Amino acid sequence: MDIYYYGAARAAAGTAHESVDQEADTLASLLEDLCSTHTGTTGAGTSFAEVMNICTFLGDGARLDMDTSLADIERIDVMPPFAGG
Repeated sequence: MDIYYYGAARAAAGTAHESVDQEADTLASLLEDLCSTHTGTTGAGTSFAEVMNICTFLGDGARLDMDTSLADIERIDVMPPFAGG
């Protein structure tokens, strides 16, 4: 599965994209795995886990909830809130 990070999520992850083996069965379990491996912060000092708590997640273009199955998902977009117009 490919994960794409945007904005503060990219800063905290230290990368714009990564590929992971799909071992997690739900978004919640994937985030638990990711938060244990990513220990970076944003320039303002916000941790990866803190950023994940405010993000919206899209799986192959559709919004994901924490209990959504990831069985057939190939791409996840991690999108923090954006400001501006």
